Amino acid sequence: MDSEPRSTGQVLAAVARVIEERLPEGWGAQIEGPTRSEGGNYLAILASPDGQRADLDVEVRSVVERRDVARLSERTRESARQGVVFARYLSVPVQEALAAAGISYADATGNVRVENSRPGLFLRDVGATKDPWRSPGRPRGTLRGAPAARVVRALVDYAGPLTARRIREISGGSVGTIYRVVDYLDGEGLIERDGTSFVVTRWPELLRLWSRDYDVVSTNRVTRWVEPRGMNAILSKAQQTLSASYVLTGSIASETWIEPYAPVRAATVFTRDASGLAKEWGLLPAEGSANVLLVEPGYDVVMERAIQRADGAVVAAPAQVVVDQLTGPGRAPSEGEALMAWMEKNEPQWRR
Repeated sequence: MDSEPRSTGQVLAAVARVIEERLPEGWGAQIEGPTRSEGGNYLAILASPDGQRADLDVEVRSVVERRDVARLSERTRESARQGVVFARYLSVPVQEALAAAGISYADATGNVRVENSRPGLFLRDVGATKDPWRSPGRPRGTLRGAPAARVVRALVDYAGPLTARRIREISGGSVGTIYRVVDYLDGEGLIERDGTSFVVTRWPELLRLWSRDYDVVSTNRVTRWVEPRGMNAILSKAQQTLSASYVLTGSIASETWIEPYAPVRAATVFTRDASGLAKEWGLLPAEGSANVLLVEPGYDVVMERAIQRADGAVVAAPAQVVVDQLTGPGRAPSEGEALMAWMEKNEPQWRR
């Protein structure tokens, strides 16, 4: 990776090289500008082999956040030319938002999506999925780690508006963590501020964003077991077990609210003592395929605000089940999306 482009000129030059390297044979590129007195806007001229040219209005940014996309879209509509954003680095959510708004983009790491109708041109490439130049220490632009997870769950589980003090009471997080997460979500356009209070109205997008930094398998300690008699036996044992010992998640939990896509063949269970619960439930160590995953959580919050069903089984809060499924294998992400659809229609039933 080249050294970090810092100035507008360095960003412009780095991204121009990225585009030139990806142009089809016979195409050429030229940058002119700045085209506005306040600076920052340039003209990119892309020439096809037959002499046609595409003039693109370039907005050069070091950083682009989700909340910037609406204004960039408005500026693009005001221009007679196709708009394209050049940036030092563009996160995946920002790329998705720019594409949805019909704005072309490219960054210095090689993330590119440039589309032009006449002459016809479509460039698409994938660069870094994480900012390679972010300074050491805990980055602001992430939801990774237990403190951030606690704040995210508080913002999703409670409808709000919530003050920082109330979020701290719910999550146990520090004020610094709360404002770091809130500032990040504000930049992603997912937080609405009301004076000193905050509310998340687009919580499905927040859960999808969190799922990029959390994975039920890699974030936690997972052991694999076998219950020879299948899921009915697991549910029967769960119904007779002290509620504080475990929490069901994944497909076996989501069927609390929605019909499963197919019969549930495996159970994912949070527990702070996997070997103890395995012994209590009579599970066998899996030498091959497993139908029970016992998960010792890396974040305590995954077991908080769990729900005890009428049959006695304890399931994780819907928001936790969703993010566990979004990061799961096979049909799990589709089931997570289906559960979110139920949650959107039935918000008063689960959100405090």
